[in-house]
Amino acid sequence: MGQLIDGTWHAGWYAPDESGRFQRPATVFRERVTADGSSGFQAEPGRYHLYISYACPWASRVAIIRKLKKLEGVIGLTVVDPRMGDDGWSFQGYPGSDPEPFHGFRFLRELYVKARADYTGRVTVPVLWDTQRETVVNNESRELLRMLDTEFDAFGDASVQLAPPHLRAQVDATLDAIYPSINNGVYRAGFATSQDAYEAACRELFSALDVWEQVLGTRRYLCGATLTEADVCLYTTLVRFDLVYHAHFKCNLRRIQDYPNLWGYLKELYQTPGFTETTQLDHIKLHYYWSQTTVNPTRVVPLGPTVPLGEPHDRALRFG
Repeated sequence: MGQLIDGTWHAGWYAPDESGRFQRPATVFRERVTADGSSGFQAEPGRYHLYISYACPWASRVAIIRKLKKLEGVIGLTVVDPRMGDDGWSFQGYPGSDPEPFHGFRFLRELYVKARADYTGRVTVPVLWDTQRETVVNNESRELLRMLDTEFDAFGDASVQLAPPHLRAQVDATLDAIYPSINNGVYRAGFATSQDAYEAACRELFSALDVWEQVLGTRRYLCGATLTEADVCLYTTLVRFDLVYHAHFKCNLRRIQDYPNLWGYLKELYQTPGFTETTQLDHIKLHYYWSQTTVNPTRVVPLGPTVPLGEPHDRALRFG
């Protein structure tokens, strides 16, 4: 774990604020690929490449969208090693990860410096790389979701719409609602360095889960009868919850398995093509327990728990 400052790597953990609260730094690369090329980055097959980690919930969102939109032959993919040490994300060859395909880099930070020699900031996944201009287009997962969902329809499956126009405002509002309390909420609890900061984040997290438990008792997906980007974003947090967040991040008031509607919803999504193949539970558990030594100094990875995501569910029967 670390960051680049003026292109030079500095190892170190996130610095909390004066109250012990975790503050997530903003992403830096925010350009956009568009179907018509008006942004300067035109959607076209073979030009762009994604760097992701199966361990990271933000990167997993984008991997799922790429799969659902059938863009595997359009946008390339490289998976980093789930073990993130003092040098940050690397390409060192854990099973299921890949070597860096274009420059033979050992570390993801080298790609960032290739794009911007004086880059200052965290080195995160996902990354969308432009192979023509040899630069990072975007490293903000929510923006990448929308790009892949809407700008590559000429090359992927245009019938899959995860933020259709008639639902887009609702999808965006739902994304806004689940991010601070749930998606980032687990990190706010797990990375807190004071009792007050931890308790506030943890209580807010479970209050939000309680709300969505009720919502999912009345409809199949977060925004109604249609699978959307919002479901993808909630899924990547829920699928990690009982496996790592419950113990590792002390989010232990309840498990997702203790919520009947959230648990059935999670199982349905996990068993949906596009989600199943991009969910690598071994990468997830190894990354959190091995990489986050401020939280787990021994790097001992637990044997459990068993999370029976393949069990039957009744979501289709209930909501058709």
